[in-house]
Amino acid sequence: MEPTAVVTHRGAERVRSGHPWIYRTDVADVQARGGDTVAVIGPRGRAIGRALFSDRSEITLRMVTRGDEPADLGLWRRRLERAIAYRAALGIDATAYRLVHGEADLLPSFVVDRYGDCLVVQALSQGVDRLLPDLVRLLVELVAPAGILARNDPRVRQLEGLEQTVELVAGAVPESIDVREGAVTITVDPWKGQKTGTFLDQRENHAAAARYARGRVLDCFTYQGGFALAMAPRAAEVLALDVSEEAVAGVRRHATRNGLACIEARAANVFDELRELERAGAVFDTIVLDPPAFAKNKASVPKAVAGYKEINLRAFKLLAPGGHLVTCSCSYNVDEAAFGRIVADAALDAHATVTLVERRLQSRDHPVLVGVPETAYLKCLILRKLEG
Repeated sequence: MEPTAVVTHRGAERVRSGHPWIYRTDVADVQARGGDTVAVIGPRGRAIGRALFSDRSEITLRMVTRGDEPADLGLWRRRLERAIAYRAALGIDATAYRLVHGEADLLPSFVVDRYGDCLVVQALSQGVDRLLPDLVRLLVELVAPAGILARNDPRVRQLEGLEQTVELVAGAVPESIDVREGAVTITVDPWKGQKTGTFLDQRENHAAAARYARGRVLDCFTYQGGFALAMAPRAAEVLALDVSEEAVAGVRRHATRNGLACIEARAANVFDELRELERAGAVFDTIVLDPPAFAKNKASVPKAVAGYKEINLRAFKLLAPGGHLVTCSCSYNVDEAAFGRIVADAALDAHATVTLVERRLQSRDHPVLVGVPETAYLKCLILRKLEG
C-alpha cells in the first residue's frame, strides 16, 4: 500500500498557491515512515500530489508532483536532464557552477554543484537522503563525472534527524580542484571548503562589480577573493579583508597565480578595520561588502540589522564621491525590502546622497522559484555616492 499523508485545508491551499512545502501543523494524518515518498491527500479525499515525507523536520512534506503524476525515478531523471540542459544553455564562462538548485529545479532538497569534471552533491531531507544512491547513479549516467562527493555536512540535516557526513559516493574527487571563473583561476577544496567548496552564487555579481571598479578598491569579507580578483584588473590597488588567516593566505596565492600584484590581502575583523580606516581618513573609489549571513533565524534579525547598518554606514563614509558601493546580504530572514531600508538608513546617517545603480540576485544557475521567497535569498545592491 502506498504511504499517504492527509493535509488540512490550509495545507492544500498552500500547495495550490504554488509553494512546495507543507509544515507539520498542516498535516492531519500520516501513514508513512520518515524518508518515504507519500501520496498527499486533501481534507476531502482529493489527490493533491506526491511529496517527500520527513518525520523530524517542521517542513514535513516537500511536494514533488501535483495531481496523479507519479514521483518515480523516471521523473527525477527527466528533471535532472532539464536542470543540466538549462545550465548548458546559460553559456556560463566558468568551470564551477550549480547544476541542480533544489526546489527551483523541482528537485526538492537536492543540490548538485560542478567543479571541473567532479560533482559535489547535498541531500538535505530524509527523502532525498534515501534516494541518494539512485540519484548518484543517474548523475553518473547523465554527466559522466570523474567523481561525486556527498557533502552532507550542512546543519540543516540535523533538523531532519540525519547525520552530518562527507563521503565519496562515486569515482574519485581530489582534495583540491582548479576552477576558472572568467579570466581568473582559483583552487577550491571540495572536501572542506565553504558550502560545497566555495560560494558559487556570487559569480555574476563578481562580473557586475568589476564593471564599476576603479581606483582604490576595498573588498570586505573577501573569503577566497572572488570580488577582489574580478575587480583587480580595473583597479589601481585592492585591499581585501577577512577575519580568517587561512582565507587571506588563499587570496594571496590566487592573486600571485593570476598575476594580480595590486591586491593586498589582510587578516582583520572587518567591523574593527572599517572604524580604523575611517579614523585614518582613508578613502576608496569602490567598496564591496559581502558578509556571511548575519540572520540565520528570525531571533537574530535585530542583531543582524544592526550589523548590516554598521558596515554600510562605515562604507558610505569611506567612499569617495562618484564611487560605487556593492553591498550584499545572503540572510533570507532579512528580505529585499528590509535590506533596502537598512542601506538607506545607513546612507542617511552617513550624510551621503546615493543613487541605486543595480538591484541584483544570485547567479542564474541558482534560479528563484516564483512564489517561493525562500529561493530568493541573496540580495546585491550597487549604489553610487553623489555627495557626502
